[in-house]
This record gives sequence, C-alpha cells and structure tokens, in this order.
Amino acid sequence: MLLKRALRFTGGLAAVLLVAWLGFVALAWRAMSQGPEAIGRFMAGVPGPAYFVMPFETLWNRTRAGTLAVGDLAPDFDLPAADGSRRVRLSEFRDQRPVVLIFGSYT
Repeated sequence: MLLKRALRFTGGLAAVLLVAWLGFVALAWRAMSQGPEAIGRFMAGVPGPAYFVMPFETLWNRTRAGTLAVGDLAPDFDLPAADGSRRVRLSEFRDQRPVVLIFGSYT
C-alpha cells in the first residue's frame, strides 16, 4: 500500500515537473524567436540551474536558422559605412565583386 502511494506521488511529481519544463521551453522559444532585446531580458531572468536542464543551444539554432539555402542571393539591406560617412547597400556590390559579411554575436 505504501509503495503504491509512493509510486503515485512520484508519477504525479514527474508529471508536474514535465509540464513546468515544457512551459519554460515554450517561453524560451518565444523569447528566442524575437529580437535581441527580448532574448536578453529573458536570459537575464533565467536562474543558473536552468542552464543544466534547458536545450538552449537547440532552441537558438532552430529559431535562428533562417530560410536561405546555399547558392541563394542574400536579401538586400543597408548599413552605415565603417567611418559613418554614408549608408552602404548590399545591392550596390551585386555582380561587381565578392562581399564577405562578418557578424558578431549579441549574446
């Protein structure tokens, strides 16, 4: 009788923990699907032990994968020049010379 109660309690506790974990994963997915500010706000509130049980790298890779395939043209965008004197559009360089894009991480 005592063993049955212990097993029932353990099963119920496992179910509650699973639901809580899935909810936390859903919140992390939502935050990582948004911009850097939302990710930063979410990650600032994550308790340290959560890093041991959350699939953060998998979530990051899935939400930030993008839709470009090898050989696709990069979408056009503009950025300030390194010296800040003007704005540079990617399309200005198309079919002229190779362009190397280097991005840093904001995490």
